Amino acid sequence: MSTASPAMYHNSSQKKYWTFENEAALEKLRQEANQKFRSKALSIRKPGINDSIFLDPREEKVLFKHYEKRLLDFCSIFKPAMPKSVVGTACMYFRRFYLNNSLMEYHPRTIMLTCAYLSCKVDEFNVSSTQFVGNLQENPAAQERVLEQILEYELLLIQQLNFHLVVHNPYRPMEGFLIDLKTRYPLLENPEVLRKNAEDFLNRAAMTDAGLLFSPSQIALTAVLNSAARAGLNMETYLTECMGLKDNKETLSKMYDAMRRITILIKEYELPRTDEVNIYKQKLERIHAECAPNTNLKRKHGYEDDDHVVKKPLVTEEEWTDDDLDAL
Repeated sequence: MSTASPAMYHNSSQKKYWTFENEAALEKLRQEANQKFRSKALSIRKPGINDSIFLDPREEKVLFKHYEKRLLDFCSIFKPAMPKSVVGTACMYFRRFYLNNSLMEYHPRTIMLTCAYLSCKVDEFNVSSTQFVGNLQENPAAQERVLEQILEYELLLIQQLNFHLVVHNPYRPMEGFLIDLKTRYPLLENPEVLRKNAEDFLNRAAMTDAGLLFSPSQIALTAVLNSAARAGLNMETYLTECMGLKDNKETLSKMYDAMRRITILIKEYELPRTDEVNIYKQKLERIHAECAPNTNLKRKHGYEDDDHVVKKPLVTEEEWTDDDLDAL
């Protein structure tokens, strides 16, 4: 389903609800999610819960990057091979979820796998639940426990995505641009030479906020033109002649501005340092240990009064930790 036509993007929930004006709008939402969890946790007045134990927004961002990379690692070695659109959808679910939720409330280790599991279903990549957890390379009993957690959090994830499950990825628009270059841009003898670097660009873009700020076609075009620039090719005439923007200076200027901003996002991306990750992971585990017994923090949004939905965590942190993913 998430392989819908790129032309449909302009009427999509993605454009209407999940495409934001600028980076500041995204940071504001994340800071609000962080503060909302702090206030909720402090209101419990439980010994051991105080301001000093919480992650600040920057520390959450470091851990988010870490777990997003773990999600990509999991998807990259998944058997059978995961289509790019499934991976892109999983990453977008992960980003959307943590726009309005704190890592301190819902552990990213569970959410990242739930995002991958849901994207397989939505994108009609047919793998059974047993096949899915089989990729964790754990013993069958551990795989079953992980699956229980994924299924428990699946409805929460769907709700927090506001039931907007169709994701428009830039991979199909990129294919469209390559076909267009083959048919309408004879100055470029073999557009296929641009493919590898363009795909690499899109893979890196998936680890930034580009998909929350720009349309899939803007990201795809930036990837193609960036690949051309790296190959020493000037494709300005493709924009002015083939795309008919020669006399539309305003649209051309906006397009260049968007491409510049996308490129900056990708150039500025850095993986977090291991020493930082380890320190913040310890803080995260402590927060979850302190807050886990309180059901108010574990309840699923929209189902506060449904006892059959509000369950005790089926897998404790001691039973399933990041070490279980290290075999990936």
